Amino acid sequence: MSDGADARRVVVVGGGLAGITAALRCADAGLPVTLLESRPRLGGLAFSFRRGELTVDNGQHVFLRCCDAYRGLLDRLAVSDKVVLQPRLSIDVLRPDGRRARIARLPGVPAPGHLGAALARYGLLSPADRARAVRGALALRMLDPADGRLDIRTLGDFLRSHGQNRAVVDALWGVLSVATLNIDPDDASLALAAKVFRTGVLDHAPAGDVGYADAPLGQLHSDAALAALRGAGVDVRLAHHVQHVEAGEAPSVTVRHRDDVAVVPAAAVVLAVPPRAAFRTVPALAATAAAPAQELGTSPIVNVHVLYDRQVTDLPFAAGVDSPVQWFFDRTVTSGLATRRPGAQYLAVTVSAADEIIDTPSRQVVDQYTAALARLLPESRGATVLDAFVTRERHATFRQSAGSARCRPQTDAAHRSGATNVWLAGSWTDTGWPDTMEGAVRSGVQAAEAIVRGMGARSVAASADVGAHVGADVGAEAGRGAGTR
Repeated sequence: MSDGADARRVVVVGGGLAGITAALRCADAGLPVTLLESRPRLGGLAFSFRRGELTVDNGQHVFLRCCDAYRGLLDRLAVSDKVVLQPRLSIDVLRPDGRRARIARLPGVPAPGHLGAALARYGLLSPADRARAVRGALALRMLDPADGRLDIRTLGDFLRSHGQNRAVVDALWGVLSVATLNIDPDDASLALAAKVFRTGVLDHAPAGDVGYADAPLGQLHSDAALAALRGAGVDVRLAHHVQHVEAGEAPSVTVRHRDDVAVVPAAAVVLAVPPRAAFRTVPALAATAAAPAQELGTSPIVNVHVLYDRQVTDLPFAAGVDSPVQWFFDRTVTSGLATRRPGAQYLAVTVSAADEIIDTPSRQVVDQYTAALARLLPESRGATVLDAFVTRERHATFRQSAGSARCRPQTDAAHRSGATNVWLAGSWTDTGWPDTMEGAVRSGVQAAEAIVRGMGARSVAASADVGAHVGADVGAEAGRGAGTR
């Protein structure tokens, strides 16, 4: 191993949320860090691009109040003012026949009673089905997400065994689970579903309040991240393609930039890339405890972007039931459309678990979803579509099916079982969370903390600690009581 900074240098491969987090945590602990990203930007799968005069997010990425690690990253990037976080959970749910309902929590009421009124008044279900939904919520709240036996069972099977019929699943549980797990309830891991419903909805009243970016994702996850990384002293190299990582006591990273190939020495390497890239870059992983990750499949997400010549809804976002439109979000302001064409509106439709349409020609997808929006939003029927296009993420998440837990390695799995000084990061690792922005950030924290401890570096600032947010929010909620808004 070389002298000087290289003797302690951490090389992070991948500039998504996991890589950004790992690099910042190591740099904040006083370690020299190099971050290598193959794209000309940071942010991974949560990014923006230009389409004419507009800035378009590749898809809608939301978080919940309980996502304290991701919110901690937003603080570290100094962009918490560029997101919206609901003061209280409120989700409008629409049907093509004009009926609508709302999933909302009562202020000042502790869990699980905070959702009692919403379930009792949920107009998309019959009174008998509302009673079933209450029983289902109580059954879900009894589950322990850490119980490994849950992972071999599906959410759909559990719900049916507790009296939840198709109407309740489609109009309630599926609305939330498909969006968060990117897979049908009949295939979804019950363990991951239990994490979603308990941590995100049922255990703490404020936990499920919805947050989303109030600016293009590129400003948060690329521009601000790049500034924060460089401000922390991280050597960020964009458009650098990592070809090979040599594990061992003195690991090295072979990287190509344009026509130049170089070797970057390191004391530790964080692989913050998807499994397929990790195993291609470090073939030795196949002989480590991380090997089962090669069996992780993927699930796609499709987004349909529709620009109207007028406002067709005043909802910032909503879910759909009995409609191909699972969710839509108003991106008029963040895209720049409000400035470029006052009075027009831009809706982005998110379709999770999109296996059936991932290969459908864009024109067919646009026709199908603009027609579906017209059935949900009467005001859109007389509007002119100025533009419509489709974005696709074929490998948006790992396939969060029953039995997937055994394929998710710990961040130190490679390091302790053959690929010495190589750590894994990414939402596909065993974070205890589904494949989300929160999971990605947590994985980066875990990898960085293991490296920091191993090198005897100073502790990371407490202000970035995972858990700093949700406890404060829950305490504040309890203090505000019925006066919360």
